[in-house]
Amino acid sequence: MFISNAYAQTTTAADPGLMGNLTTFAPLLIMFVVMYFLMIRPQQKRQKELKSMMDALAKGDEVVTAGGILGRVVQVKDAYVTLEIAAGTEMIVQKNAVTTLLPKGTLKSL
Repeated sequence: MFISNAYAQTTTAADPGLMGNLTTFAPLLIMFVVMYFLMIRPQQKRQKELKSMMDALAKGDEVVTAGGILGRVVQVKDAYVTLEIAAGTEMIVQKNAVTTLLPKGTLKSL
């Protein structure tokens, strides 16, 4: 009685065309590009640097392991490194456990 009937509009919607499709996917594309430059690319760069550091390990290098152990490299094999952590104390660790290569003479200054 007091409420009038509601009818749907009869005009057809305009075709959004190419620009409509681009504006729909633009936020998704922008988000992917930002994620690539902020997360993926720096991680790949870090992995590349870490791999080159592990390949360049040589006898006499001073290193830090993932567990925080400091030592001097005594022997390098394919997958393992022998570290001298104290005079006469050696320990065998995996190469990927070595996280940092220290400058020469760091162990003496500690």
